[in-house]
Amino acid sequence: MTLEKAIRMRHSVRAYTNKPISEDAVKVLNEKIDAVNKEGDLHLQLILNEPKAFQNWLAKYGKFSDVTNYIVMAGKKADDLDERIGYYGEQLVLLAQTLGLNTCWVGLSYSKIPGTYTLEEGETIKAYIAIGYGVTQGTSHKIKTIEQVSNADEHTPDWFISGVEAALLAPTAVNQQKFFFEYIPAKDGNLASVIAKRKFSIVGYTQMDLGIAKYHFEIGAETENFKWFL
Repeated sequence: MTLEKAIRMRHSVRAYTNKPISEDAVKVLNEKIDAVNKEGDLHLQLILNEPKAFQNWLAKYGKFSDVTNYIVMAGKKADDLDERIGYYGEQLVLLAQTLGLNTCWVGLSYSKIPGTYTLEEGETIKAYIAIGYGVTQGTSHKIKTIEQVSNADEHTPDWFISGVEAALLAPTAVNQQKFFFEYIPAKDGNLASVIAKRKFSIVGYTQMDLGIAKYHFEIGAETENFKWFL
């Protein structure tokens, strides 16, 4: 399965079977976790066969069931930590989809179980990702239009449209999609630029959502077509 197909197939799943994640899948996931931890300066950790983190009342209210595997999304406190958590965490989400697994980003509905993870000085946990074999493949949700989340018009190139379309399929907190992509035409032989911005939300998580959406955008637009405007 390609990442493009994984984007279209992925839906958040909250109910899981008791089937253990295959050894091959665990190996691939841990190798990817090691890679993104190094690249993103993070401390993500795959926890297996641990049922307690999703047994609190919030998890039950959120309709999570039989979650025994999850990824702890942690890193050193920094202004951009949430965005890096989203950007690199979504790499794991889409990889899991290609491996036949299901996932769900979780911001609040989990308990931190002592002894299941390690944190270095200055590190903090920002989210969990539930992972495993879902009872179902999840369902799609209503999404915004390209015009609502970008400055796309009849003059913007196809790659930009494809990037926005991919970003619209990214998971965001309560499906809020509080992000905006702005196309800036190329000048003097340079690549075109794209500005990625987050909008205000009383729900929060917009910086993490932006990181997730930016990774989707890169897959849809293909990074050789543009550069991020910093």
